[in-house]
Amino acid sequence: MRGLLAGVSFMALLLGIPGLLLAIVLHEFAHGLVSTWLGDPTPALQGRLSLNPLAHIDWIGMLMLWIFQFGWARPVQIDPRYYRNPRSGLALVAIAGPVMNVLVALVAMLVRGYVPWPSTLWGQEVQVILILTIWYNLFFAVFNILPIPPLDGSRILSAASREGARLMSRLEPFGWVLLILLIFTRVLAPILGGMAAWLGGVLSALTGVPLSS
Repeated sequence: MRGLLAGVSFMALLLGIPGLLLAIVLHEFAHGLVSTWLGDPTPALQGRLSLNPLAHIDWIGMLMLWIFQFGWARPVQIDPRYYRNPRSGLALVAIAGPVMNVLVALVAMLVRGYVPWPSTLWGQEVQVILILTIWYNLFFAVFNILPIPPLDGSRILSAASREGARLMSRLEPFGWVLLILLIFTRVLAPILGGMAAWLGGVLSALTGVPLSS
C-alpha cells in the first residue's frame, strides 16, 4: 500500500471514495436484508433495502471514516418483535454488517490479485482503489465489531448472554462519549490497525494475494 500511495495522500483520499461508499452502503444494506429475511418489514418501509448511498450515509460519520478510518452510517431501524427468536435474530442482524464488509474486502482482494492490470496510470489507480476498498472495509468491520454501544459488537454481546446484555445496557448511555474519547486520544488506532492487519493477513493467506504492493 505504501508503494502505491507514496506522495499522493490527497489523491489517495479521492480514490478511496468508492471503497468508502461500498463499506457504508453494503454494511447497512446487509443489516436491513437479514432483518427482512427474518420477517421484519421495517427496513423496506423506511427505504433501507436500497443500494443508493443517500439512503444510508451519515455525512459526519462518512467524513470521519474517509479521513480517520473511524466512522458510522445511518443505523437501520429494525423491529425484533417480528423475529421468531428475537435474541438470535438480533445477533444475526448485527453480525451481517461486519461480515458483508469482510466479503467486500475479500472480493476486492481477488479482483486486485487475479485481474491482469496494466502498468499504466489508470491501471495503478484502479489498484489503489481496490487496496483502499480492502482497507476501508476491514477497518469498518473491526470497528463495528467492538463491544461498545451502539456498535454491532454490543448487540452481538447482548444477544449472547444475559450478563452481556446487562453490561451493554449499563454502558449504553456512555457509548458515544467512550467512543469519541477512544478515537481522539488515539487509543483505538493501534488496536483497530492490528485487528484489520490480522484479518487482512487471513484473507491474504486464503487468496494468495498480498495486502500491499
